[in-house]
Amino acid sequence: MLIDDAGYGLASTFGGLIETPTFDRLADEGLRYCQFHTTALCAPTRASLLTGRNHHTAASGVIGEQATGFPGYTGIIPKSCGTFVETLSQNGYATAWFGKNHNVPDNMTSPAGPFDNWPTNMGFDYFYGFIAGETDQFYPQLVRNTTPVEPPRTPEEGYHLTEDLADECVQWMRTQKSIAPDRPFFAYFAPGAMHAPHQPPLDRRGRHDGQFDFGWDEYRARVFQRQLDLGVIPSGTDLTERHAEIPAWDDHTEDEQHLFRRQFENFADYLAATDEQVGRLVDTLEELGELDNTLFLYVMGDNGSSAEGTLIGTFNEIHTLNGYQEDIADLLPHAEEWGMPGSSPHMAVGWAHAGDTPFQWTKQIASHFGGTRNGMVVHWPARITDAGSRRFQFHHVIDVAPTVLEAVGISEPTMVNGVPQTPIDGTSFAYTFTDDPATSRHRTQYFEIYGNRGIYHDGWMASCWHGRLPWINAGSFPWDDDTWELYDIAEDFSQAHDLAALHPEKLTEMQELFLVEASKHNVLPLDDRFAERLDVRLRPSYFFGREHVSFPPSLRRLPEGSGPKLNNVDHIVSVPVTIPDDGAEGVLFHVGGDTAGWVLYVRDGKLVYHYNFFNLRRHTLESDRPVPHGDTTLGFRFTSADVPGGSATVDLVVDGEPAGHLDLPEQVRARFGVESMSVGVNTGSPVDEYYRTRGGFPFTGRIHRVDIDFVSDVADISPEEKVRQYLGMD
Repeated sequence: MLIDDAGYGLASTFGGLIETPTFDRLADEGLRYCQFHTTALCAPTRASLLTGRNHHTAASGVIGEQATGFPGYTGIIPKSCGTFVETLSQNGYATAWFGKNHNVPDNMTSPAGPFDNWPTNMGFDYFYGFIAGETDQFYPQLVRNTTPVEPPRTPEEGYHLTEDLADECVQWMRTQKSIAPDRPFFAYFAPGAMHAPHQPPLDRRGRHDGQFDFGWDEYRARVFQRQLDLGVIPSGTDLTERHAEIPAWDDHTEDEQHLFRRQFENFADYLAATDEQVGRLVDTLEELGELDNTLFLYVMGDNGSSAEGTLIGTFNEIHTLNGYQEDIADLLPHAEEWGMPGSSPHMAVGWAHAGDTPFQWTKQIASHFGGTRNGMVVHWPARITDAGSRRFQFHHVIDVAPTVLEAVGISEPTMVNGVPQTPIDGTSFAYTFTDDPATSRHRTQYFEIYGNRGIYHDGWMASCWHGRLPWINAGSFPWDDDTWELYDIAEDFSQAHDLAALHPEKLTEMQELFLVEASKHNVLPLDDRFAERLDVRLRPSYFFGREHVSFPPSLRRLPEGSGPKLNNVDHIVSVPVTIPDDGAEGVLFHVGGDTAGWVLYVRDGKLVYHYNFFNLRRHTLESDRPVPHGDTTLGFRFTSADVPGGSATVDLVVDGEPAGHLDLPEQVRARFGVESMSVGVNTGSPVDEYYRTRGGFPFTGRIHRVDIDFVSDVADISPEEKVRQYLGMD
């Protein structure tokens, strides 16, 4: 069980103020692990969990959407790093994965594959979920095995992704035990929660209204005391200071505080509802008579709480991930819509930092425990002898794989499917199930994300925050400005007291150890870029260098990362259609959805082009002449400015004749989001609010194909020049 983007200080199980009764129950009947660590970023953590290798060894030093050609950063998990699930499968286990998969390379997510790095080729018999870092909870981009599928219901009919995933997992477990009751199974349940967009089920909204009126500073103080009382932080631990870059709660006006309250109330509704769905899985195991004999690992977060929502939150977090910053005036009117269908929200940094109590920093900051410390519970009544206890041994997500293998009695393989294996980096923590040894067997662990780096060894931690704030998603920072800190974790649980000036020799020793580990695990060269690496042209593509692309009318859900680039490039879209005598309407082609995108469709006999700029501003062009009946061609020419995110012009064409002109003042400069492109219907969330309740607004005429011609021949541009242009370098 792997929750997304949830820090140490959120769930009630580890002192947080959001009730998680399922997590609590399993902890009271099992063990709380209070020094369990992740990598500080989602895809790297998930690669490490599945393979037992450090994330750079598994070529997952960053999310796949930012992959580069360096060995530690390709996003392609090597065959030499086989998953422990493959080993379980080959030893007789039924295996299934439900929810988030952020480990398929960004340019390999289309129906054309290749499917080597998809779950069903990595040891899983069955997959139901989404292939991306996030997805809309009401309009998810669902995949069953390797086939895109539509959600079974609409938001109006009560659909919510996390419940759907739990339905599928419950059904799968029951089916396995009904057919093969003696065959063991492994289930990996990884909902999109608590990653943005923060969208609780509609029938769970409002449960936390008024519960956090005191703000994020008081939240940290209350959680810190609860953590001491629960014993999930040692006596003598100090609460770290709020960073100067994060404003105090009292620095904001009452209107702003109202907005921030709604953000965290919405987030709390989301987390509580997610824990309820986990409870359904626990109840199912109990009803099947398998709960006591099931090793159940519940990890609260694949990194610390996310600060990617900016200092004031965002109504559209894809906007901020593109490197933009929000304006509070744009957010205030949306306070009561926060988390509803059509929104894609994220909370303010102050709440994210509070969610990582008692530590410094947040997700992305791998140098400090606010980014890497996550609460974990292990439940296994058949083997755990001191239920309800706490464990303080230092462990890491790479330790999950060897722990599972040891627990079920399977040796680490040296060969998987004919490929020699890189030795597992992790250390099993099964030794803690029946005893509470004073010494951890995991003695050394490096950390690195976006240049934020650290090294742990035998109770000491050296930490280097590189300088880019985790809510600033563009730009690079000088490496020469980096300053290392030193902490004695054995005495300073929260990293509150920097000892670098007192122990310079120890710091030097730790820095040298980091370089040794970094060299061993493909961490180098360091790269701190964020939005600059999101351009799909920076990775191999089936579409690179093609001047002409033709899509069939059957094309559905081609992910943006695996499709042609359709922003900040000159292109012509032509759609040969047949319009019946009584007319037609509906979507011809679209890219993206609620977060951002564009769509070409027919409405009231006219051709319409609509550009959604992050749901902040929308630009619509309607043809100045009607669409003729019979065989005709509809389309537009898009002419882009030279600067990414700059202006553009759109010229509609109806039956070969100009039909309208639009001066587009702005463009999405990196990604429209995590949705897709489709012909003949708007799959996923709607680009244009006009047809939100019309079921994707399918075209009622006949589409012959969609032709896209690229005016500039990018094949004539060298890869180096392409990158320089994208980064705006002279």
